[in-house]
Amino acid sequence: MSLRQFEYALAVAEEGSVTAAAERLRVAQPSMSQQIRGLERELGVELFARTPSGLTPTVVGRAFLREAQVAVSAARRATATARAGAAELVGELTVAAQMGFGTRQLPEALGELRRRFPRLEVTLSEEPSSAELDRLCRRGVLDLALMAKCDRTPADAHRLGEEEFVVVLGEGHQQLGSPRVELRDLKGEPWVRFDRDSALDGVLVEALRETDPEPDTVARVSQTATAVRWAAQGLGATLVPASAVPASHEHLARPVSPAVAQPVIAVVRNPAGPAETALLEFLRQENWSGS
Repeated sequence: MSLRQFEYALAVAEEGSVTAAAERLRVAQPSMSQQIRGLERELGVELFARTPSGLTPTVVGRAFLREAQVAVSAARRATATARAGAAELVGELTVAAQMGFGTRQLPEALGELRRRFPRLEVTLSEEPSSAELDRLCRRGVLDLALMAKCDRTPADAHRLGEEEFVVVLGEGHQQLGSPRVELRDLKGEPWVRFDRDSALDGVLVEALRETDPEPDTVARVSQTATAVRWAAQGLGATLVPASAVPASHEHLARPVSPAVAQPVIAVVRNPAGPAETALLEFLRQENWSGS
């Protein structure tokens, strides 16, 4: 089996079909189908269930794909290291952030990174759980992660500052008249919340523990942008990192009392390569409250 087969399998899992995966990777569909079938024969297992709606990874397939992603990422890093020169770095940098963290700071830092290494490709994803981010770091999948907490050593973990949380309210809400909203004044307010296993939902539950231990849930969403939009429409209040509020909705956001904040920690691959080292430096230069 080969890394190319691993990449094909990962693409099929992401796209849900061989045809879409082949188009994305710019290879012939019959060739990709043959490679996937050959990989399954060599492994002696079925990696994908063929359904009318497309290809879905089996239980064994999901386990295989997790390890395949580690192998592909390691190969790409090795290639980037080999090609790194004094003024050039070619390859892929894999970055992940806890949902809502660095929404404003990351694009600026990544723009600087791109200007320094114009041939570097960055893959960025958001994860709802800091525990999952820490697990991915330990498995060697990520080059750099932004999260609220981790058990890493100081050599791996770098505190950048804090993310202050704000409440977003609908147009005309009476609490918008105050520069800071008392959480006790929101008792009984309906809330636009996040998925139950999300770190952001945990922040809300902890913040309301004393004033409203059983908050009224009007909806659950999986993205901060959705939560902000729905709150702005008056569906209910939401609590999000301040940097996750777009400029168009800043007039509907207020800091809360007692203040709610979480540390922002950058966890970097150890040993760190030139790309993640540069990105960490650019992130340090960004404006983080509490830094």
